[in-house]
Amino acid sequence: MKEEILKSLNNAQQAAVKNTDGPLLIVAGAGTGKTTVITKKILYLLSQPSIKADNILALTFTNKASEEIVERVEQELALGYYDLWIATFHSFAERILKAEGLEIGLPTDFKLLTEVGSYLLLRENLSKLNLDYYSPRGNPAKFLTALVSHFSRLKDENITPLEYLDYANNLSQDQDNKMSGASEKSRLLELASVYHSYQKLLLENSALDFGDLILYCLELFKKRPQVLKKYQTQFKYILVDEFQDTNWAQYQLVKMLAKPENNLTVVGDDNQSIYRFRGAAMSNILNFKKDYPRAQTVVLTENYRSSQNILDSAYDLIQNNNPRTLEATLKISKKLTAFNQPNGQIEVMAYGNANQEVGLVLAKIKELKQADIKVSWNDFAILARTNLPKPWKKIICLIFGYLPLVYIVSR
Repeated sequence: MKEEILKSLNNAQQAAVKNTDGPLLIVAGAGTGKTTVITKKILYLLSQPSIKADNILALTFTNKASEEIVERVEQELALGYYDLWIATFHSFAERILKAEGLEIGLPTDFKLLTEVGSYLLLRENLSKLNLDYYSPRGNPAKFLTALVSHFSRLKDENITPLEYLDYANNLSQDQDNKMSGASEKSRLLELASVYHSYQKLLLENSALDFGDLILYCLELFKKRPQVLKKYQTQFKYILVDEFQDTNWAQYQLVKMLAKPENNLTVVGDDNQSIYRFRGAAMSNILNFKKDYPRAQTVVLTENYRSSQNILDSAYDLIQNNNPRTLEATLKISKKLTAFNQPNGQIEVMAYGNANQEVGLVLAKIKELKQADIKVSWNDFAILARTNLPKPWKKIICLIFGYLPLVYIVSR
């Protein structure tokens, strides 16, 4: 059974799968089969008679990733394993709080609020916030979006309203005087007060936001050690996908659950970190090596997605980030080797302005489509660093005569 699981994997992937005891860092470059490794590792663990399905916890960053792992595992198993815990961080924490939330006084029938829901809750209770520094002028909800975002970041760092209030109260006069404008201490005290009011409003409405899920889960495990012990005993093996996109609070949660055996596998790549603006801490990977000095490291470098010349060009470009890269810090090589031999085509085109760029890019797509009858419209993708210029759809229609299925993605 084990040999069957491993036979389709390369040497590095096999090493990552077979290394089951203790902490393990898997540095997985783009297209190196990290999802395959996570799936195969779950199957490898399940092939051992002493390990039950609910002894394994696999945490991912997105619903799509967790669904993909579940689907792949189910395809490989003859019988369904309904006790598998494969989930996003938030859905995992939600499941724990719905089962154990009463231990710390939370309603177990809570509803989850999106950022819009949080904004509306604050707007409906604006008079209860006692705003002074952030008192609204003209637009009564001017600062509410920023406040919701600020509170979300505080929760990413596992900072409670009481801790924020203590920080503001302990701000020294010298620190305060260095701040420009109005008193920094007064501003922070107001923010802490509004943060407290916001949390109170959530509970009064039997609601939590997404940041609360991790925050209260950590509180639960700290205040109720018997509950923590229950889940530590259950989850003998923990795997974390997209580790570079986890925030500080999520990492603390994983560390608590992994004790005392610390059979913890994390998979990440600093070059693929895309959620730093939402609190993701790439430093978690570096801290992992400090927190677990005996942790093994496996680097996946065989790429199954791109040709070698494309990989080489991308590698040369990313070297400009040194020395602030995992490769430079851990003294490892992440240079990818292509499994596919034929070279891909790289063409750089420069334009005078955004409108000209739009027209010529789409003209290029039309040219390629007409040159190859086997190519369909959904073989093309346009990636943009910022929001796309307004004329895009208009020019698409002018060039093609209609709106084809071309994927347009902007961050």
